[in-house]
Amino acid sequence: MANKQNNKKALRKNEGKETVEFFKDLDKDALNTERFIERYTKQISILFGVLILGILGYFAYQQFIVAPKNLEATKSYLIAQKNLAEGKDDLALGGKSAANPGFTGTYKEYPSTDAGKLSAYNAGLLEFKKGNYQKAYDLLDDFDSDNKTLVAMKYGAMADCQSNLNKNDDALSLLDKAASASDDPYTSYYFTRKAGLLALALNKKDAAKKYFSTIDEKYKDYDNGQSDAQIEMTKYY
Repeated sequence: MANKQNNKKALRKNEGKETVEFFKDLDKDALNTERFIERYTKQISILFGVLILGILGYFAYQQFIVAPKNLEATKSYLIAQKNLAEGKDDLALGGKSAANPGFTGTYKEYPSTDAGKLSAYNAGLLEFKKGNYQKAYDLLDDFDSDNKTLVAMKYGAMADCQSNLNKNDDALSLLDKAASASDDPYTSYYFTRKAGLLALALNKKDAAKKYFSTIDEKYKDYDNGQSDAQIEMTKYY
């Protein structure tokens, strides 16, 4: 019994000693930190000043550079969109004068803005409509968005450009991207079916069967039973 009590006392003593040592170490660290600050006060002040200037510079850039650019790009885009809605395709495309930038000019002037990026997409579609397939492809390729459905539409339109340029293998690859780019089931179905039909036309029967089988497994609600017949077609086409 006495041994147990002695052990407990020894344990408490060790714990107390460890606690004292712990706080001594903290005191040393605090003292070392204070000395470090005293020694490098000037450097720390400069670094802190640079950091503050960087933060202020960022907010100033956003307020006085980015925001006005976004506003101007949006105004320019809306004018082009109005012309497009009125069937004035050439005016909507623009790019021939500063007075009427259109989609082309808006993209070139404000490529980093959302309105500028969307202008590249619309300009690409208009160039495609005019039969300028390479121009259309290049403009569409420059378009980017967080909207997955729009990205899918972009790849689909680029595939059409490549088909019209007799680059059907590239077109098929782009349709494959279009089919997988969006979370929207109808969009995925549409481009999967389009890829299957192109693969069939290129006599790529295995690829065609893969696309039509995907429709049969995932998108029957949109297909009205056509996928079964199309899978059968791959055997004889």
